[in-house]
Formats: sequence, C-alpha cells, structure tokens
Amino acid sequence: MQATAYTYDPDSRSGQVLLDDGTPVPFDAAAFEAGGLRLLRPGQRVRIETEGTGGGRRITLVTLVTM
Repeated sequence: MQATAYTYDPDSRSGQVLLDDGTPVPFDAAAFEAGGLRLLRPGQRVRIETEGTGGGRRITLVTLVTM
C-alpha cells in the first residue's frame, strides 16, 4: 500500500503517514527501521505494510516507493 509521509521525528524515529483517503496513521521506530531508511521528509511517497484493520491497524514497515 502507498501513502504520503506526513510527520517524522528523527529523535524518536516515528511519525505519521497519510493514506490516499487522507486518514493519518502513526508508525513507530520499529516500522521505520524495518524499511532501512535513515530519514523521511514530509510529502515523500512511501510504501507501507500494515497488520490489523480499522482502529487496530498498525504499520509494520515504512520504505520509499520504488518503481
């Protein structure tokens, strides 16, 4: 699934992405580190993997979109 980086805190290595419908979804340091990224800027397109549904959905991986 793709999303857009919304916020990112380099100290905690966590932040939020916006799904294409505008829904913000938080991610934690474990999800960020799973993607092997060093930095994330607001507005970047990212690929995410999630588990769960609805309010229990959580992001397990954040990485850059590659074509």
